[in-house]
Amino acid sequence: MTDKKQGKIRIHSQEKILLAAQDEFISNGYKGATVQSIADLAGLPKANVLYYFKNKENIYHAVLERTLDMWDQGIGDIVYEDGPKVAIEKFVSAKVKMSFNHPKASKIYAMEIIQGAQHLKEFARTYLRQWVRDKSKIFQLWIDEGRMINIEPINLIFIIWSSTQHYADFETQILTIMNRADYEEDDIEQVTQFLTQFILRGLEVK
Repeated sequence: MTDKKQGKIRIHSQEKILLAAQDEFISNGYKGATVQSIADLAGLPKANVLYYFKNKENIYHAVLERTLDMWDQGIGDIVYEDGPKVAIEKFVSAKVKMSFNHPKASKIYAMEIIQGAQHLKEFARTYLRQWVRDKSKIFQLWIDEGRMINIEPINLIFIIWSSTQHYADFETQILTIMNRADYEEDDIEQVTQFLTQFILRGLEVK
């Protein structure tokens, strides 16, 4: 077997394991999840799973790493040159797409935070804290310039995060209330427009 073929098999197997692990951790949490259950969901022998990841903690860290990569790509950006209207439109749109396209990643992240963020404390203390501080300064500049009402920027970021991630983290509740089996294609656009318009009106941004 060539190295190239072995590499493809390895990547494919790891992908199956991580997808199965994501479902297992969402269903049972870190403590309740087992390597055997992950192996069963992946359709692989337990020995194969341990060959690639050694133990449950390594699997969980790999799932969180994938989640943070998606989170980082989907967090959106806030650039002063865009102005408050365009920046908020981009920010909300990116977070809504993240919630609808990668709901499991959002749920894994939320569960980890709810459980004390034992595996994400360094991320929260360094990257995430600095990101919020940097973006809050941009919002404050717009406030000082009279381009939006005087609010607490950090709370604004929290509101955008919570309102957009709600559609992923509480997917079951939302679909049950709406009497649906799944989200529909135009939901992303409708939710994005609603949240964007609601937030911009509240901030008196035109």
